[in-house]
Amino acid sequence: MITQHTFNDIAAQISTATQSQFDIIATQSVSGGDINRAFMLQGAKQHYFVKLNRANLLAMFAAEFDGLNAIADTNTIQTPRPILYGQAETFSFLVLDYIEFTHMTPTAQRTLGEQLANLHQQKQSYFGWHRDNTIGSTPQINTRAYDWALFWREHRLGFQLKRAAENGYSGKLQQLGEKLCNRVDDFFTDYTPTPSLLHGDLWGGNIACDTKHRPIIFDPACYFGDRETDVAMTELFGGFSADFYSGYNSVWKLDAGYHTRKTLYNLYHILNHVNLFGAGYERQAQQMIEQLLSA
Repeated sequence: MITQHTFNDIAAQISTATQSQFDIIATQSVSGGDINRAFMLQGAKQHYFVKLNRANLLAMFAAEFDGLNAIADTNTIQTPRPILYGQAETFSFLVLDYIEFTHMTPTAQRTLGEQLANLHQQKQSYFGWHRDNTIGSTPQINTRAYDWALFWREHRLGFQLKRAAENGYSGKLQQLGEKLCNRVDDFFTDYTPTPSLLHGDLWGGNIACDTKHRPIIFDPACYFGDRETDVAMTELFGGFSADFYSGYNSVWKLDAGYHTRKTLYNLYHILNHVNLFGAGYERQAQQMIEQLLSA
């Protein structure tokens, strides 16, 4: 159970991290997604957003802390400033600056597209990242690789298919998945992606605007990979307008083959939904694989 003592412990750690005394005036529960509990800690001059979860999930928050800093360091797109992560009693936590959100305007959507394209121009010599992280609550393997097709086959599709088998999803899903994994290279015969810094979990629930209508992205699952994976996910669950895509293409136009590869990339997230949320996504995953095999 979360008690006031837990919040007071976090407040003391905030004071140490910021070298400024922070005393809680009020604590308010706020929306924090499906995985974590989230709260707004109000002080006299500053508010903080706090995510809480089990103590053994500290590494998840450490990776998110690193991801937010990686994006912020590019000066391309706004994210909540991470303050610290740590443990308080039986909980792990992550503290961010609290930002009041408002609705996305068409101008903000276009700016978001432009800024995302600028983020994607932050390059690396390898695919992967300096640490593993999570996609939702699922481990995401970011072992460095120099072959993108190999990285996607082994650390994205193959990893999710293995977990699906462990979760009891065998038969047709595995048969189709194996066929697709053997043909991943076919999607890159005339396209060679470069390792771009990715948000990694860019769906409509992870974008917003501040009160000045400046776009913000949060809850990253960062790594260096094909920029198309981020753009593909924006099409998966909605929330991104035509202005967003116009803005993105005005800075860095997408390759013509994107319209085929986006299904390959979104399959990763649907397989993850099979593993997280159950059989309701299994048929969708099979249909996507069949579509890719026919392509």
